[in-house]
Amino acid sequence: MNLGTPNRVEHQLTDKGYVPVYTTAVVDQPWSSYTSTDHDVWATLFKRQREILVGRASDEFLRTQEAMGMAADRIPKFDELNRTLRRETGWELVGVEGLLPELTFFDHLANRRFPVTWWIRKPEQLDYLAEPDLFHDLFGHVPLLMNPVFADYMQAYGRGGVKAHGIGPEALVNLTRLYWYTVEFGLIKQDDGLRIYGSGIVSSKGESIHCLESAAPNRIGFDLERIMRTRYRIDTYQKTYFVIDSYEQLMEATRPDFTPIYAKLAQQDSIPAGSVLATDTVFNRGTGEGWATDGDV
Repeated sequence: MNLGTPNRVEHQLTDKGYVPVYTTAVVDQPWSSYTSTDHDVWATLFKRQREILVGRASDEFLRTQEAMGMAADRIPKFDELNRTLRRETGWELVGVEGLLPELTFFDHLANRRFPVTWWIRKPEQLDYLAEPDLFHDLFGHVPLLMNPVFADYMQAYGRGGVKAHGIGPEALVNLTRLYWYTVEFGLIKQDDGLRIYGSGIVSSKGESIHCLESAAPNRIGFDLERIMRTRYRIDTYQKTYFVIDSYEQLMEATRPDFTPIYAKLAQQDSIPAGSVLATDTVFNRGTGEGWATDGDV
């Protein structure tokens, strides 16, 4: 890994919208370069989300975040968090400059390294950012890496990603949908109701409320192949959220060789993001209010 002076690599805004810009560099976290504004943005987002997530986020997410020692007073230092992470599950954080190419990302996960963007959003971006930043990565993704089962799932996903990359683009699409609907936008069933564990939700004020309390989206039970066929949204709240019974269910789902699954799915059509199938376990059939009629990925 080449450690160097970090750059802030962001998507580029063009007349056709935001265009992703990729980087592969691994960098030291320039903690001393964070400004008071950077720390204030972290504090504002941290306090807001912790308040919203009480009774909405999974018990395990809240517990592990507290166990890591994350707090609102300052942006956490990666090396301090790493001491705890390595001791608990053998994972470590690595600083990156922005969005990673797929294979680079998979390789990090396969080796129990989680990439964290070193820079944080600007004050005017508090409510929405088109790409991952430090708050999304650190607040949203990292806490559950303290859970041994979820930590193993993430490594298994990385190994599966490396393999899918070698199989072809259709396999990668299937696997990306699994990540999207679990790691980023997943819900979990607890004894006291549905709760959030997906990082894309726990780091978003609006979606933390929408995913559980709005009548618009579907909430459907976890089904591996169903998820791998289902398109999703990158520009709005999700039309459908999938609900796991436990983190063990995720780990068990990744144990089989996906190669025959990819071959099977290649013979089937993809499923629109808002569809409900007769075979689905339905927790809530969405009203579809406010849904865009195009744009599924």
